[in-house]
Amino acid sequence: MDEVRRKLRSFSDAAATEGKFLDWFERLYEHADNNPVWIPWSKGQPHPLLVDWMKDTNQTAGTALVVGCGLGEDALFLAELGWNVTAFDIAPTAVKWASKRYPHENIRWVVGDLLQPNKEWLKAFDLVLEVHILQAIPEEFRIPASRNLSPLVSPSGQLVCIGRLSVDDSVEHNGPPWPLSKEFISSVGNNLKSIDFTPAQFEGEESIRYRAVWMNE
Repeated sequence: MDEVRRKLRSFSDAAATEGKFLDWFERLYEHADNNPVWIPWSKGQPHPLLVDWMKDTNQTAGTALVVGCGLGEDALFLAELGWNVTAFDIAPTAVKWASKRYPHENIRWVVGDLLQPNKEWLKAFDLVLEVHILQAIPEEFRIPASRNLSPLVSPSGQLVCIGRLSVDDSVEHNGPPWPLSKEFISSVGNNLKSIDFTPAQFEGEESIRYRAVWMNE
């Protein structure tokens, strides 16, 4: 895992030096060459905070948008529950890889950018899911990207964000990833009603995770 982290950081630093701050995602997926070991956020299963939320709230399936789908575990989880899923990622290699990995009839795999979301997606989804994406984006892109999430939620729809929580905002983190402050997380659900904020720490991890949920009333 240390080697994976070093490689990730080298791609991130190189992309930043070239002024192409988000290109490191594609570079990492290309380097991985279909070996998921090189993708540290891919665990081969949906995120447990998503699984628990679905189990606890007994959600009715509808339309879902998976932001930064990566290798597609969360998209597959929703599709198997009956959701009609649009899953997008900024890295074309990730989208191609995920589509071959999980060719599910309920999933539409798309290359897309949260900084410039498809206009047809506005207010189009009953569930918008973001897992570990905002924390992987430098702040200058993270803030405008975060503002594009709530407009994608349909009336009565929900936005779910999952990531690392910063427990001490005075500490500087040398990311990616960058743990997010409670203040920033709260701002993501702009114009939506906050209905859940759950911190969690998994066994064997130092990081505190969070799940934040908002509803469009």
